[in-house]
Amino acid sequence: MVSNIAIIPARGGSKRIPRKNIISFQNRPMIGWTIEAALQSGVFERVVVSTDDAEIAEISLAEGADVPFLREVHADDQSPVSDAVISALKQAETHYGTRFETVTQLMANCPLRGGREIHAAWENFQGGAHRFQISAFEFGWMNPWWAARIKPDGQPDWMFTKERQSRSQDLERLYCPTGAIWIADSEALTDYGSFYGPGHVLCPMPWQAAVDIDDWHDFQMAEALALVAAQNAGADV
Repeated sequence: MVSNIAIIPARGGSKRIPRKNIISFQNRPMIGWTIEAALQSGVFERVVVSTDDAEIAEISLAEGADVPFLREVHADDQSPVSDAVISALKQAETHYGTRFETVTQLMANCPLRGGREIHAAWENFQGGAHRFQISAFEFGWMNPWWAARIKPDGQPDWMFTKERQSRSQDLERLYCPTGAIWIADSEALTDYGSFYGPGHVLCPMPWQAAVDIDDWHDFQMAEALALVAAQNAGADV
């Protein structure tokens, strides 16, 4: 049986939304939604929150996660999040006295993905030969093929001049990474230092579950999507 650990990075010094990881989202600390999804997925032996912040640690424990240590390194806003995950993985293996074969990074600022999406991503990882997997969503109502810069005189500088003249339904589908669910072979991640390791693959998921909340615009959109999801769930009862 493969031994899996989920690591939820949640430093306390977020800037664009202060205290982002524990701000109230749908009447619950933001990080609580990710902890619940990880536990409900049934995939992990351990769900660990990696934080440098005592208040985040206390809330995470109350939500059901393990917080066996506080983060001592890679807690600044310059360090790649993969460094924090690798550091937490090594600390967890020492603390629990076991080796985890796979590690899954679940960003706390993605509260809309649930246990179902995590389980589906895990099955995709198990079913492939790849060692690195990054969640992604398909571009929808914003068509990236029609992207442009605006020159000083106001004229557009089209990024894809040929595709811009095609019908949207004739264009190839494009995908964008999301921090919702990243999975890797633990040894490979430690060796390479990034989830974007050799042969990494993208694993599509519904865009409604993939929102990364980095600023207040993202927060408002996620709140709206959560309300719609709740209304739809009520209509299905």
